Amino acid sequence: MYKIAVLSSTNGTDLQAIIDEMKAGKMEGIELSVVISNRKSAYALERAKEQGYDTVFVSPRDKTREEFDKEMAVILKEKGVDLICLIGYMRILSSWFVREFEGKIINVHPAINMKKYAGLGAMNLNVHKAVIENGEKESGCTIHYVTEGVDEGPIIAQADVLLEEGETPESLKGKVQAQEKLLYPEVIRRFARGE
Repeated sequence: MYKIAVLSSTNGTDLQAIIDEMKAGKMEGIELSVVISNRKSAYALERAKEQGYDTVFVSPRDKTREEFDKEMAVILKEKGVDLICLIGYMRILSSWFVREFEGKIINVHPAINMKKYAGLGAMNLNVHKAVIENGEKESGCTIHYVTEGVDEGPIIAQADVLLEEGETPESLKGKVQAQEKLLYPEVIRRFARGE
């Protein structure tokens, strides 16, 4: 069994897409071992728990980034996780954690041109707003390996969307998320197949 973990700080809409694919029998041989969050109120935790998956809240309070990540690492190793999927995870992982799980951590970035729209503020609506303001004709999502540099890891897969007249950050987010929901499960399947 190929075991995945999801780290999420938000609603987990892409997590739901993965769960839906599992329930539809499209993720054969793949198990969602645990969903971990740094936010107790993250809907991703509730979403996963309601559907019978193990969830863990790890409090970041009074911990260095590395101390927090080491606490998560214990859980991930106990679960025997093969792949760590970041889905709306709003923390920067420590260098220690990235090295400990090198080549086993992936993230989704909400732009097709990851280099241009990378960095600490490059999340959620900020990215879509910048894409529109820069007059881009297309955007999309990028799934990439997580490395020590923020949004600098090698690209695994991408899906693009066209911007239309009167596009808003919210409408663009909806289009990009629709692609993420298709792409993320497919990338996980590729990993499970050893591709």
